Amino acid sequence: MNKQTDFLQEPNVPRFATEEEILASFGYKQMWGDAMMSGGSIAIIWGWILVSVFTFGVGLSLAEICSAYPVTGGLYIWVSRLAPPEYVPIMCWLTGWCNWLGLTVAITSADLGLAQFLSSVIALKNPDYNAGIYWQYGIFLVILFVHGVINSMHVKYNGFFNQTSLYWHILGTFLIIAVALALTPNKPSAEWVFTYFENDTGFSSSSYAFLIGLLQSQYTLSGFDSAAHMSEETRDAARSAPKGILYAIGAAAITGFVFMLSVNFCVQDFQRQIVDTTISPQMTQVFLDGVGYNWTVVFTVIIMGAMFFSGSALTLGSSRMVYAFARDGAMPFSRWLSVINKSTQTPIYAVWANIVFAAVVGLLYIVNTTAFNAIVSINTIASSLAYFIPIALRLTVARHKFKRGPFHLGPFSDVINFISCFWILFTSALFLCPTEYPLSCFALLVIITFMQELGSMVLVKVWKKTQD
Repeated sequence: MNKQTDFLQEPNVPRFATEEEILASFGYKQMWGDAMMSGGSIAIIWGWILVSVFTFGVGLSLAEICSAYPVTGGLYIWVSRLAPPEYVPIMCWLTGWCNWLGLTVAITSADLGLAQFLSSVIALKNPDYNAGIYWQYGIFLVILFVHGVINSMHVKYNGFFNQTSLYWHILGTFLIIAVALALTPNKPSAEWVFTYFENDTGFSSSSYAFLIGLLQSQYTLSGFDSAAHMSEETRDAARSAPKGILYAIGAAAITGFVFMLSVNFCVQDFQRQIVDTTISPQMTQVFLDGVGYNWTVVFTVIIMGAMFFSGSALTLGSSRMVYAFARDGAMPFSRWLSVINKSTQTPIYAVWANIVFAAVVGLLYIVNTTAFNAIVSINTIASSLAYFIPIALRLTVARHKFKRGPFHLGPFSDVINFISCFWILFTSALFLCPTEYPLSCFALLVIITFMQELGSMVLVKVWKKTQD
């Protein structure tokens, strides 16, 4: 693998401010209301704690490997060092494509979520306003374009943008928490917040409903490998990149927990605000009833800003991944995608390739929203598999040849890696499960078709290797 460093070194860029920190700092991701209906407040509070602990374990496993191989490209380059020589091509190919799919479809999810949220905010002022699906897609394209422009600018501006994002999240989060708790009347008891359970999924099993409720937290706490993709733009990457992974998860877990705990203390009427409300997302209804229209607008602007920073950070991380993958000749049009613009020191073609792909995936939202939701679930599974492969290799075939970097887990490495592998497989299986009853045959068809296509691609790749 080519290790040439083509980017401008910017030591002042806080690489731990990745999309993981951005996506999870509000614990939001448009799924809070869904989780509340899949287990009530228990699924939100205790589910977040449970997922945060296991996700931090996965982060520890990845950070140990990142410290040993701090190279742009992250996961798939780690696999090239960990896999047996005869399996390196197929394992790298599978890891790289899963990683890219996870990051790029997440751009679509974040920016389309922002477009939907903006439409709902307009509807607060004008209840008769109904932003059709085509208008939402148009807003989504504008947001995508802005993110493409931002990430095509000189690499030195990344630091400023990340710092702005960090302050926005810290100040915005605490403003929402303070005002919401101070102004909301009729707050529920602590017993309700920590013990209330409700199953509105349509399934009879309460245990299954709780597990489905975990998906909100797991979907939010993902994408934390972006610090690894920025390794070659970071000084002392063997130490700072692993810290970036762990800082992202830790900051997201703590801030997200405090935020969601505060929001749950603002729920006054579960049935009316969560189950029966016509406002989407349901959190907006909770704010509207608790703090009034003016403060709700302020809150939604803060959240929309967070979602905007999220999409930009995802674009940044995915473009670096595409650049590194293309640099090693593993992408279509690699000759172009691996080009660094001399003026901006950024991979402009890689940035806009991801923007175009995200726009195409967004078309599914127009065709069928169920299909789009299924693709988003598949995107999370793809990200998880990209994490699973290097950890599993580190735990098995590479356990004796692995040379530790400055950050390592010592004697606890095997135990933590085993638990991480189990958790990734467990949550991936959950994302394949239906989330409401009656079942959507179309969504199941999309998932089955995608898995068949992915399996066919892997088999073809393996067959070609055996013929070489």
